[in-house]
Amino acid sequence: MRMRRLLPLTAAAALASAASAAPQVHYHPSGQPWSQRARSGPDAECPGWFYNLGITGIRVRLVEDAPTVLRVGHVLSGSPAEGRLQPGDDIVGAGGQAFQTPHRNGYGMDVFGPKGPIEDFAKALDAALSDPKGRPRLTLEVRRGEETFTPTLALPRRAATFGDDFPFDDRSAALLERLRDHLAEQQRDDGSFGNPVHDTFAPLALLGSKKAAHRKAALENARYHARTTSREDDRWLVNWHYTSAALVLSEVQLATGDRKLLPELEEVRDFLLGTQYLDLSQVNPKVKESHPDSYPKNGDQQHGGWGHNPGFEGYGPIAMITGQAALGLAMIERCGIDVPDDRQRAAYAFLKRGTGRNGYLWYGDSAAGDRNWADMGRTGTSAIAHWMSPFDEDRSQARLHAAVMSEHPESFPDTHGSPLMGMGFSALGASVDPERFAEVIRANRWWFVLAECPDGTFHYQPNRDNAGYGSDARLLATAVTAFILSIPEGRLEVTGQFAAGK
Repeated sequence: MRMRRLLPLTAAAALASAASAAPQVHYHPSGQPWSQRARSGPDAECPGWFYNLGITGIRVRLVEDAPTVLRVGHVLSGSPAEGRLQPGDDIVGAGGQAFQTPHRNGYGMDVFGPKGPIEDFAKALDAALSDPKGRPRLTLEVRRGEETFTPTLALPRRAATFGDDFPFDDRSAALLERLRDHLAEQQRDDGSFGNPVHDTFAPLALLGSKKAAHRKAALENARYHARTTSREDDRWLVNWHYTSAALVLSEVQLATGDRKLLPELEEVRDFLLGTQYLDLSQVNPKVKESHPDSYPKNGDQQHGGWGHNPGFEGYGPIAMITGQAALGLAMIERCGIDVPDDRQRAAYAFLKRGTGRNGYLWYGDSAAGDRNWADMGRTGTSAIAHWMSPFDEDRSQARLHAAVMSEHPESFPDTHGSPLMGMGFSALGASVDPERFAEVIRANRWWFVLAECPDGTFHYQPNRDNAGYGSDARLLATAVTAFILSIPEGRLEVTGQFAAGK
């Protein structure tokens, strides 16, 4: 496998190399996101949306007037930190090192990737998990009122860090299988996992497994997609459902050869072709009132793209869903179903118009600038869409996207709209060049270390949009993590480049 030729990194060096890749949550005077709650599910006991500090069970928030501390907001029941720390405590050091670098709050190229106490804690925890001497332990420096003390947390015996070859190590492989077991258990009776984002990443993570139970769950999800799609559909935000269905149904059809799915894929194709924006006649007249600045000035503006709903409504077609629709049509064609070339070329032209010379894709079909970059979810989606394109010349565009993501991995967990969806597609897009994929994931090793909860599932960390936290956020974070870790297996059509290198 070509990836194995990369120089291995030690656990400490991997995190040190990611010094500029730590996250920066965008918090507000109103209390957001710290005051947001999950009303049910595994995080319901927590009074707010805080950073998860790995398997310690500690949840913390950043403090504006104390930028070198992590203020404890909650300690999970039954976790290593229960009874040792309490809400209101300030963690001022970990692993024998005091936090010295302040965090920064906000959004933008000058804010993404600051060093700070979140990254410092991740390095300390990773080092503790890497210690081969008996049960792993982590010593903290904590300030409670006027008192400072140094509790030592005994971490679970099963705890282990990722290997030098992360994400291609044995720990990643074992974790993936455990997460797949969990996802299969969480599947609903109707075959779904909850929403289009869940119903994209969970079945794809399961489909690549060698376990019959996992693959069965993926097939049940495909049947759910088949039952809930048709040539006409007036649900709100409906295009997200169909881009998800196109990808999942195509992958399952290609993996199983099930010809019964072909008529279903034809329906999805027809729906996507019918909702693609191509003509001024598709513009909703209400746009002049609701989004006057977005009303297209001519027939070429935003031509070939998809928005949240059919045609042109609101602010019109956007790059994120256009990339997913282009990918979906390319996948449908790989199943042997005809898709008009002109429709696909119109979608790729939309994405190219929104891409700067450096490969970064902006929100719509106009580029942010040739040196600008920020959240990479759109860029990753366009990368994998161009990689799977039926037109060979699009491969170079895919590589351009992958290159800019590896050059600026800082915003990997912090993308626009649905950051977890952005993470999944960023990883998939970067994987068109396996070495770029490794660079992006290794630079964000801190996220995988800190997002893992004591029960083995993964937590959705705060981010710049602070969107989508709720009762199902833990399931979504777990599904996206499993999908990302499954990419190197190369068992899906979209990840075949890894199989080719083995």
